[in-house]
Amino acid sequence: MFETTIAGSLPKPGWLAETQKLWPTWRAAGEELARAKCDATLLWLKEQEDAGLDIVTDGEQSRQHFVHGFLECVEGIDFEHKVKMGIRDNRYEAMVPVVVGPLRLKGRVHQVETRLARAHTKKKLKITLPGPMTIVDTIADRHYGDKVKLAMAFAALLNQEARALEKDGVDTIQFDEPAFNVYMDDVRRWGIKALHRAIQGLKCKTAVHICYGYGIKPNLDWKQTLGSEWRQYEAIFPALAKSRIDQVSLECIHSKVPPQLMKLLKGKDVLVGVIDVASDKVETPEEVADTIGRALQFVPKSKLFPCTNCGMAPMDRDIALAKLKALAAGAALARKRYARRR
Repeated sequence: MFETTIAGSLPKPGWLAETQKLWPTWRAAGEELARAKCDATLLWLKEQEDAGLDIVTDGEQSRQHFVHGFLECVEGIDFEHKVKMGIRDNRYEAMVPVVVGPLRLKGRVHQVETRLARAHTKKKLKITLPGPMTIVDTIADRHYGDKVKLAMAFAALLNQEARALEKDGVDTIQFDEPAFNVYMDDVRRWGIKALHRAIQGLKCKTAVHICYGYGIKPNLDWKQTLGSEWRQYEAIFPALAKSRIDQVSLECIHSKVPPQLMKLLKGKDVLVGVIDVASDKVETPEEVADTIGRALQFVPKSKLFPCTNCGMAPMDRDIALAKLKALAAGAALARKRYARRR
């Protein structure tokens, strides 16, 4: 009951990359960088275990960015001539690579860190991938000329890697789709269809993570424009409830999301965000348990998985670690409180 996990990313140690940055510069290159990435993966694997988490991740230590970590392994993309582009409906601008030809995987994407993690933990292992819609929203296109065609092309590549990850022993594969909270009409028109292509043939657990973004200024500023209630989930949860995705990861604590919207995910596992990644204040176990209790009004306890609101990549390392411990302690407290609840 209440198996704990995180959205995916964790801060990179200062000896691996710049700290507290969403797009950090690596501290090394070549074989030295490859070794450092493995060291950081094992470090955070151990920290998650010691904190008491039930489902662990690689912490995305081998990726400079949650989308570009995948794109770097794809042929047909020009990284040399990046262009400035507004993403997430122009919430912020970024220099992005350009699709210039047919997309193909160069080889495996996350094999090294996944097999390393699988060999060093007996816990359930989750690996994250960027979702097709979010990739399309984070790259320029000069080849396909159609967002849906581009998304389906990426979905096929994601499926190729996901099937290999399953063979590597991964228990859950999660697709990160922050764009689902921005382009709600497109989610219903083609976003879920692209997700279905990405999970085709998988037998492991599948999840989609949809939140209001990292705790960085553009996202915080955007949240200020959303009013007293954030109801984006209302537009997409009914469609996700009918989808073939097993789990939905969402933002909850310290947000203005009406918790009753979780009822719209009937039948799905719900990864409830009980840790705020936009604040350096560390939650108490009581706060975490209280948030779980509120979610229990709308999600059966067998379907509720306490989680973080979003990734922790830009966060201070010590604060992130303290929040992991609060997550596990709060879930343990909730098990005692709510053991008899249906």
